[in-house]
Amino acid sequence: MPTYVYKFIDSGETIEVQQAFTDDPFTELAHPVDGTVKPVKKVFTPVGVSFKGGGFYKTDSRSGSSTSSASTTASKPADTAAPAAAATTPAAPAAPAASPSPAATT
Repeated sequence: MPTYVYKFIDSGETIEVQQAFTDDPFTELAHPVDGTVKPVKKVFTPVGVSFKGGGFYKTDSRSGSSTSSASTTASKPADTAAPAAAATTPAAPAAPAASPSPAATT
């Protein structure tokens, strides 16, 4: 269970409370010294996790261009994706070269 920090509104003292994610935030808690129930406010603290190094971004965990090209062609409009598809189709065989005419050799 995660630990949350609550602050007593009247005195400014803080207390740590273990509470489930599904539980509603407390509005009142018993003071640990005198046991009286006092109003509290939940304190939001920065997360104590720091991610360093590679592998935390979409571009870091992928290798090769096959996955990135699929996502870029899917996001392109239809008119720009059509030439890319045409470039992958095989071209018609080239016509054989014509032999030089006898008049050109003289």
